[in-house]
Amino acid sequence: MPHPDHAGRPQTAEGSVRQLKALRLMIVVLIPVAIWTVVGLIAFWPGPLAGHVRQDLSQYSVKGLTLPTGEITRVTPVSCNGQVGSTGGGQAGSAGTCATIDVRLLDGPEKGQQVQVQLTDAVYSSGASVGEKVKLFRVPTDGAPAYQFSDFDRTLPLVVIALVFAAVVIAVARWRGLASLLGLAFAGFILVKFLFPALVEGSNPVAVGLIASSAIMFVVLYAAHGFSARTTTALLGTLFGLVVSAGLGWAASSWAHLTGVASDDDYLLSATAPDLKLTSVVICGVIVAGLGVLNDVTITQASAVWELAELDPDRRKLFSRAMRIGRDHIASTVYTIAFATAGATLGALLLIAIYDRPLFEVLQTEAFAGEIVRTLVGSIGLVLAVPLTTAIGVAVVRAGDRGAARQLGRPVAVPDGAAPLVDDAPAEDDGPGDDDAPITDDAPADTPRPRPTASPTSPPSPASPASEPEEPAAAAGRRRGWRLPRRRPDDDVDFSDLRDPDDPPPAPRRSR
Repeated sequence: MPHPDHAGRPQTAEGSVRQLKALRLMIVVLIPVAIWTVVGLIAFWPGPLAGHVRQDLSQYSVKGLTLPTGEITRVTPVSCNGQVGSTGGGQAGSAGTCATIDVRLLDGPEKGQQVQVQLTDAVYSSGASVGEKVKLFRVPTDGAPAYQFSDFDRTLPLVVIALVFAAVVIAVARWRGLASLLGLAFAGFILVKFLFPALVEGSNPVAVGLIASSAIMFVVLYAAHGFSARTTTALLGTLFGLVVSAGLGWAASSWAHLTGVASDDDYLLSATAPDLKLTSVVICGVIVAGLGVLNDVTITQASAVWELAELDPDRRKLFSRAMRIGRDHIASTVYTIAFATAGATLGALLLIAIYDRPLFEVLQTEAFAGEIVRTLVGSIGLVLAVPLTTAIGVAVVRAGDRGAARQLGRPVAVPDGAAPLVDDAPAEDDGPGDDDAPITDDAPADTPRPRPTASPTSPPSPASPASEPEEPAAAAGRRRGWRLPRRRPDDDVDFSDLRDPDDPPPAPRRSR
């Protein structure tokens, strides 16, 4: 039984026709979605944000503020008594240890000069040492400019880690890995240039969230996995999961009265962007959080459907067999979402131990309830996307089968290296004789049926020099027209070898 190749292309003429018919059917469905996405991007594309942002509230909006880079030349530990921003770390009742650092400026108007800034206990305890680079706030005043510590300079580690990530992805996945990185860059562009500014302008969160996600998925899926029937099947399943997540996210945030205000940064965001509704952040957070996981699940499920369709013609069991794979994937992916959320919000989760309150009472606070709703709603959309992707795949496979059946009388183009399923060599006339007697079903079961033999006067048909000698098992099992494999009696799939051991290998094509 033929296997599909590593690129997802079918290795049989039947599979080629099936995927072509299915791809045409799904494109008809995707064209309106693509048009809606493009029109939505044009209609909701944000303009200048100057009229939607208050510039007098953020620390970065101070007139003349710059962030020069400096190098630490000396670190002097001091007591945190009276230190602004200090939390009084250490044991209960102790003042904690802060630091005063001398910094040599590496750029800016005072380049080369030494300035002195204070570090809080939390920053100093992270490991400030001589030679490290830091970012400083430079605020111009009537006299000498004032300097304050801003953050550590993380340019080098971020660049190195990003380059290592890209190198590993390309080394392992090669061209497909490079395509996925380009798709990731496009996703970042859509989020930064479209989704975030549109939310600041006060646009509808469900609309802009679905438009941005749809645009990302169109590019990311086809860039990483190629333009094929299985990728299109995964795209349809992903879009369905996004719609479900968006609808459930909107309903759940309204029902649970999620305000989106869980920290001081949320208050600053609300004051700085008066047109932004923080509930929009919750809804779009649900949609964006499900993008990566939905992509992973749907492309795996679509591939499973098409692989099984290539290997087993029994369409009645195709859905159940594919869902058996999907259930295993669901079970592992639900854990992935929960643990990823726990890791991203570990600081907030630690408050459970600090509040010393009943667990259920703590979980009802805004900080925890928002994360719980986001995780559960995203998981619901993920789980529902699996059976829908499977159903779409089975439906288009069946539609492709009907299209392939209509082409049985016509030659079908076979991909390079594929094993043909149609024997288009002309039948040889062996002359009159007993071998031409018709075989009827009226003969007893134990009566041996006549087998055709070659005529001694008929010369053997010339074989193509490029063709290999035909194996006896293949010659005995070959039929005219489409050759379909036997159906296995059980419903189990052995993933170590999906080839039916009773099925003879396909015969090579004869030259005309």
